[in-house]
Amino acid sequence: MGARPKEPLLASSLHFNMLHQAMGSRKRASDSLLYSYKRSLNGFLAILTDTEKERIARMKGVVSVFPNKIMQLHTTRSWDFIGFPQDVKRTAVETNITIAVLDTGIWPESPSFNDSGYGPPPKKFKGICETSKNFTCNNKIIGARYYHTSGQVHNKGDVYTPRDKIGHGSHTASTAAGETVSKASLYGLGAGTARGGVPSARIAVYKVCWSYGCDDGNILAAFDDAIADDVDIISVSLGSERPLDYFEDSIAIGAFHAMKKGILTSNSAGNSGPFPHSILNMSPWSLSVGANVIDRKFVADVILGNNKTYRGASVNTFHSSEFIPIAYAGDIPAIGSKSSASRYCDEGTLDKAKVNGTIVLCDVMSYRTPGIVLGDGGAGVVMADGGYKDVAFTHILPTTYLDTDYGRKIVGYINTTRKPTALIKKSIEIIDKDAPYVVSFSSRGPSPITPDILKPDLTAPGVDIVAAWSKATTVTGLEGDTRVVSYNIISGTSMSCPHATGAAAYIKSFNPTWSPAAIKSALMTTATVIPPKVNKDAEFAYGSGQINPVKAVDPGLVYDMKEADYVSFLCGQGYNTTFLRLVSGDNSSCTQGNNATVWDLNYPSFTLSAKSGQTITRVFHRTVTNVGNPESTYMAKVKAPSQMEVQVKPSTLSFDSKGQKKSFTVKVSATVPKTQISGSLVWDDGVHQVRSPIVAHSYAAAA
Repeated sequence: MGARPKEPLLASSLHFNMLHQAMGSRKRASDSLLYSYKRSLNGFLAILTDTEKERIARMKGVVSVFPNKIMQLHTTRSWDFIGFPQDVKRTAVETNITIAVLDTGIWPESPSFNDSGYGPPPKKFKGICETSKNFTCNNKIIGARYYHTSGQVHNKGDVYTPRDKIGHGSHTASTAAGETVSKASLYGLGAGTARGGVPSARIAVYKVCWSYGCDDGNILAAFDDAIADDVDIISVSLGSERPLDYFEDSIAIGAFHAMKKGILTSNSAGNSGPFPHSILNMSPWSLSVGANVIDRKFVADVILGNNKTYRGASVNTFHSSEFIPIAYAGDIPAIGSKSSASRYCDEGTLDKAKVNGTIVLCDVMSYRTPGIVLGDGGAGVVMADGGYKDVAFTHILPTTYLDTDYGRKIVGYINTTRKPTALIKKSIEIIDKDAPYVVSFSSRGPSPITPDILKPDLTAPGVDIVAAWSKATTVTGLEGDTRVVSYNIISGTSMSCPHATGAAAYIKSFNPTWSPAAIKSALMTTATVIPPKVNKDAEFAYGSGQINPVKAVDPGLVYDMKEADYVSFLCGQGYNTTFLRLVSGDNSSCTQGNNATVWDLNYPSFTLSAKSGQTITRVFHRTVTNVGNPESTYMAKVKAPSQMEVQVKPSTLSFDSKGQKKSFTVKVSATVPKTQISGSLVWDDGVHQVRSPIVAHSYAAAA
């Protein structure tokens, strides 16, 4: 997926000719060509046999050929929690910032997208609004497109407009740039003022996701348009199911071309945690965002007939005032089923007669479980399996989620009581004193592609986030749910990503000329350090820490990079000159002078990997640019554990002008344990503290 030819018509002709050559038939070539990317990228989507795929892969000028995969969708309190109050200092430039949101579309009638008081769209924006009888834009939503390029079979409920019928896109868009809306809540839960990070910024919507998911063809088409539309930040809360090479990953490809045009792409890290190497969006030219909790938790109590109360995680909107029967799923198997199956409340395993009108205790935590119990006539669910305890979900029935110990106690009550009963209370909010820490589901590093680049880059609030929702769906989107709401509470790195997007847009509003790398550096080096008390995997959970937009506006120094720096990095990773020229569209080449090691990429963190127990030494070359006080002197301050030695040369950097650059080296020697050890380097001028983590870790691939 390289740079496009200068004339879009030439791109279309080129793509057709390649297919014609591979297939030997003009008609087949025409019929198989589904979409031609020609505004910012150079590539196409086509239906190919394996033989035709191999023929095209061997053609001169082809970067990569990969299948059209299906990607998965990956705040009344959150912005205040990170120290970003409603009355924070802002600039008039904010209203000229346009955020592109690649997602499920948008619900334009939401109060979060009201355009009262807005002027016309920024003159530089080149996008369009694909209007229809049920969708129009305004001066807040200034662009809207939808894509169904791949020939995928759509659900009968899908709407071929940019309108959001799922809710996810409205939620992410309003988190990044939604208007300020007072008294927002989900049935009173999470009540407060909902707002985006940059409430006066504009939104351009690119609907790439449908009921079946979000496929590569749509994603690349959206990147192609968003880049050409001249947006300022791209927000992508989507990801693959497994790690992919940088140029087999549609999001990494799109983000690379966005970076070339000066546009930062903000990515969700993925929801496959807490397992190591589970991070999915990890390209060094994009911002990879993990999810941390805020200091608000939603819990729901189950009260037994003996007045014992057990508290669990849940966003339960239902009011219950009457005690009803409770049964253990393992005691009520359907005919032909066994207790070993029914205890997990799998579909078809429960005796419907005994479930009817009853609260069922299940030995599982699954989002599907309450729907299954409802289908069998159940009136509530208690789930207990010892899994996630740090996140709450909404469900279609009164539900709470307990740990296994509480579950056993309830089973004991059921087994010793003639007519056991229970009541599940509506959720309440409590304070989480340990916040911030990274939630269990947030994907972890190290990067499975380049383990010597620290990923994720940072974290942002992604748990129990209140934001706009689509009225074309319900709270859960499940059959039988009748709750239609304007605001919903959901969790995921999909929610943390738009927080980082909003923070990046905020920085750009103060620093319009900064590159994507400079904005990313500012966010990383000013992030709030998260103590490893809860997250034993430390930086591989939270990267540099939690975003701090107020500090990031004035970071003092930035680690800047341009396209050439990433090209040099790719050369060092084994890509050749021919490949890079196809990707970059210029005369980039891999020579001895630019064949850089991964440790020389001007990244705002320092990472090295080795076999467990091995002592390793690496030298990192870095350059910082002064964006703070014209005349300033920074001193290097190092923190390192006993197994790590760090030397910084020079240890003092003196600047006499803004924009001046200074280079230094960091020599790290470490004896690597079975997991990781970490330290930090801070450049301190008495006003700014420019912090970078230093991580040494064991990595199986290093062997």
